[in-house]
Amino acid sequence: MKFTGNLVKMHTLLDSPIQYSLAMEQGMLSMTGLLGKQISIHFSGRINCIACGKRTNKAFGHGFCYPCFATAPENSDCILRPELCQGHLGLGRDVAWELENHVQPHVVYLALSSGLKVGITRATQLPTRWIDQGAQQAIVLAEVPHRRLAGDIEVALKAHYSDKTNWQQMLKGQVTQDDLVAKKTEAANFLSNEFAPYIASSNAIVTLDYPALDTPSKVTSLKLDKQPLIEGILTGIKAQYLILDNTNVINVRSHAGYHVTIEAE
Repeated sequence: MKFTGNLVKMHTLLDSPIQYSLAMEQGMLSMTGLLGKQISIHFSGRINCIACGKRTNKAFGHGFCYPCFATAPENSDCILRPELCQGHLGLGRDVAWELENHVQPHVVYLALSSGLKVGITRATQLPTRWIDQGAQQAIVLAEVPHRRLAGDIEVALKAHYSDKTNWQQMLKGQVTQDDLVAKKTEAANFLSNEFAPYIASSNAIVTLDYPALDTPSKVTSLKLDKQPLIEGILTGIKAQYLILDNTNVINVRSHAGYHVTIEAE
C-alpha cells in the first residue's frame, strides 16, 4: 500500500476508538486502520503552501508560505488571542471569512488533556477541537454568539485555569483527573454577571477513546526536516500525533504542506 500527497491535519470521526484518516492523492487513507502495522513516511523535500499551493522553502503557521502567513485571515492575531477579534464589528483581514468563521456560535469549554484547561472553539468544531488537543474528557461551559465574547470569557478564566496542554504528558496519558461538572460550577462562579446568560445548561461530559495498542512511557518527537524517512509500527494515534514503536511521535499538523509518501504493510 502506497499513498502520496501533501500532509494536512488528519480528519477525525468520533467513534470508539476515534477514526483518523489522511487526505492523499489516491483518496482517504485510514490511519486508524493501520494500527499495529509497519508504516514508513518519506519526505520528498518539497513543501507546498496549504493556501496558495506554491512551493516554499519553509512552512509558517502550520503550512503557509510567508506571504500567505502574513495576509491570510487564518493567521490573524485573534486566532491565538480571540479577545482581539473584531469580526462582529465588521472588521478583520477578510470580512467575509470573519462572518463565516468568527461571527458564528462559539463555545468555551473545560477539558482534561494533560491537566484541566480552558479553551474556545467554533461550535461546529466540536468534538474535533477536543480530539485535536488529545482531551480525555471535556464539557461545554458557555455558549456565545461570536468569537470575541468567547475570548473575553477565556481571558477571565485564565487567571484560574491553564489554556495550554503539555503534549508529552498528554501522549503518555499522565492526565490530572478532575470532576468536570464541579469545575464547571466553579468556573461559572469566577465569571462576572455579564457572562451568566451564556452558561450552558447541559452538563454532558464527552469521553474520548483514542486508537492505541499501549501507552508510551516516554516520547521522542521526530521532524521530517531532520529525518526525511520515519518508520516503525504504528502503536497509537492521539491528538494530531502518530505514535510509532510506542516511543517515537510525529505531529502531522506541524508538517502540513510537506509532500510525503506513506507506505504500509
